[in-house]
Amino acid sequence: MPVQYKDSHIASHLHTRQHCSIFDVSHMLQSKVHGKDRVKFIESLIVGDVAELKDNQGTLSLFTNEKGGIMDDLIVTKTSLGYLYVVSNAGCADKDSAHMQAKLKQFKAAGHDAELEFLDYSLIALQGPEMARVLQAGVSDDLRKLTFMTSTMATVFGIADCRVTRCGYTGEDGVEISVPSQHAVQLTETLLKDSAVKMSGLGARDSLRLEAGLCLYGNDIDEGTTPVEASLVWTIGKRRRKALDFPGASIVVQQIKEKTRRKRVGLVSTGPPVRQHTPILSPEGRVIGEVTSGCPSPCLKQNVAMGYVEAEFSKLGTPIKVEVRKKVVDAVVSKMPFFPTRYYSGK
Repeated sequence: MPVQYKDSHIASHLHTRQHCSIFDVSHMLQSKVHGKDRVKFIESLIVGDVAELKDNQGTLSLFTNEKGGIMDDLIVTKTSLGYLYVVSNAGCADKDSAHMQAKLKQFKAAGHDAELEFLDYSLIALQGPEMARVLQAGVSDDLRKLTFMTSTMATVFGIADCRVTRCGYTGEDGVEISVPSQHAVQLTETLLKDSAVKMSGLGARDSLRLEAGLCLYGNDIDEGTTPVEASLVWTIGKRRRKALDFPGASIVVQQIKEKTRRKRVGLVSTGPPVRQHTPILSPEGRVIGEVTSGCPSPCLKQNVAMGYVEAEFSKLGTPIKVEVRKKVVDAVVSKMPFFPTRYYSGK
């Protein structure tokens, strides 16, 4: 995916918020987990409660290591077709596939039944308030029944064997369509025939996800960060916390009880925009953390960022400072998402 197409990054961002855009995210790693112990297998790697999901419901989860560090974020869908559908990040594709295969070998050696299948499918994200109108013209299922984080198999504009999942990385109502790769261009060209639809690139994708308060793996979360530090405790199933049966559980659950020394927060600042690695300072000028993502918000017309600060400075409304190009400017700890999300709940 390029940084931008014909339109500027700002124009693409605003078009997505007002109409809808296509993001070619085919670089993401798509896989299926088969076998009667498939839920037990995936739960041995992640923090989420997959067993409690309804058929065709998905959840955002995290691969963790034995120290509780985040190896990647991923979406797991419990399909009604006897397998789990898993989507994880492109930048971690080699690491994730090797990790899953190594753990599967151990799992099967212990007598369990599970198999991994890596998919050679493309992934097209259609995001924005006009998505449902645009896509409904090409599917027979009523999209009003497909709520946020649910998934269905469908024929899309005549292309069979597509999986449509109502999710995305922009904060808008949207879908990700897993499509046989030989038909990906055909599907994209068909969607683009609607005047509301434009292509969008990495630049807009990054500012959209930041306005929505969503983490980027490698920037905002990594193997040195735990779910508690990253303010992602909500991804950890209650049953999993009690059972202490995910990698790094004893460390992570102890952090939930005792709090952590640092925490991911949202920031709004004045003056020049803050970027990754910008130092965050206390009102007295002491370094208390670092920005992990930041940009000027096209919708809010102010600078937004996220980063990690010492826990005592993490309360909403706390005045702090950031150092931009050797100049100290005012900032305040702010609620995320910065821009209201519009996920479709069926109401």
